[in-house]
Amino acid sequence: MIAQNARGGRIWSQENHFGTGSATIVLPQEFTVYTILFVCTGNTCRSPMAEAIARSLLDDSDVFVASAGVAAMDGAPTSPETVRALASMDIEFQGHSTPLSPEMIRKADLILCMTQSHQDHARRLVEGDSELEEKILLLDPEGDVPDPIGQGQPRYDQLAKYFAKIIPDRVAALSPRS
Repeated sequence: MIAQNARGGRIWSQENHFGTGSATIVLPQEFTVYTILFVCTGNTCRSPMAEAIARSLLDDSDVFVASAGVAAMDGAPTSPETVRALASMDIEFQGHSTPLSPEMIRKADLILCMTQSHQDHARRLVEGDSELEEKILLLDPEGDVPDPIGQGQPRYDQLAKYFAKIIPDRVAALSPRS
């Protein structure tokens, strides 16, 4: 059971599960949470980096942050370059990839995609449900966030700094709790 509360968040029943990689989070009964889902291709570079940075920025809040990939293999580890870029920001993160599903989209309050292609794919998963389609947006409204894979550690470090700059403003602008 998922019920909307007065603040726009959701009250999740004890039976509610939200997949994050190879782990499943079971939220406590009557826990109010706003859920942000970051989406990229393989869920090993961009979206887990955005997830980790958002979590660090939203620490001690009632916001749940997750990530998924439109072409992710279930359980692939986060790239070492991503882990190192996060560690350079004093963010510890070890995650595993999760394929994007319609259920994840339904349970999230805000879905932030790295590219137009990811946004299109996510919207196709819930095609015909305009309420769900409307909450699937680009992380950067100016355009696509390029994939750093194969471009070396400096590109990952640059992307982490970019995310640390754009995520707080983007989440604040889109969240009903701001």
